[in-house]
Amino acid sequence: MLVIKAISNLKSSKSIMQIDLDLLFSWGAIAKEYKKNEVIFDEEEMANFYFQIIEGSVRMFNSNDEGKEFTQGYFSNGQSFGEPPLFIDESYPATAVAFQDSKIVKLSKDKFLKILDEYSSIQKQFLNLMAHRIHSKTKTSKDIINQKPEFRIIAFLNAHKKGSDCKIKELVPFTRQEIANFTGLRVETVIRAFAKMKVDKKIDIINHKIYF
Repeated sequence: MLVIKAISNLKSSKSIMQIDLDLLFSWGAIAKEYKKNEVIFDEEEMANFYFQIIEGSVRMFNSNDEGKEFTQGYFSNGQSFGEPPLFIDESYPATAVAFQDSKIVKLSKDKFLKILDEYSSIQKQFLNLMAHRIHSKTKTSKDIINQKPEFRIIAFLNAHKKGSDCKIKELVPFTRQEIANFTGLRVETVIRAFAKMKVDKKIDIINHKIYF
């Protein structure tokens, strides 16, 4: 029996659609293990596969000629990533690397598209997923373009906060450099902003770890 696992994260206005692993494997998918920082695909590489994370996490980013990186997004257990170019015969617009040791399902583009054709329920959930991601990306981009450094950082932290209780501070699982990469700020700017946020009691810093 086909199982579609859809989990809505109301806090970040983001949906996770997980296609049943047995279904993916029955269509010829394989599971591959990636070490931390191992490249899954490169920017400008032709998009030929659907990827879904079994365990671990993935970071997608762009880099310029000077080596400065801008993080496009983080993906974790149950999430798929890098799908849009599969529909338009384009290359990947960003590089994807394992953010930690990860196990990822990989299915050929042709078979993935056939699954969507055969199962209208998956196709509908997938359209919903894409709509949520576009909406979330637009809001995040607005925060990055229009706001001061502190507001950019807060927008990023809110988007990745797992709990629904904003009064309870959680450990931030990103380094200062990773937050800088995502928000387009210099790491020195992030450090100064965190110092101010600590004074304002918006975050706690315990043993160099950030709680928000």
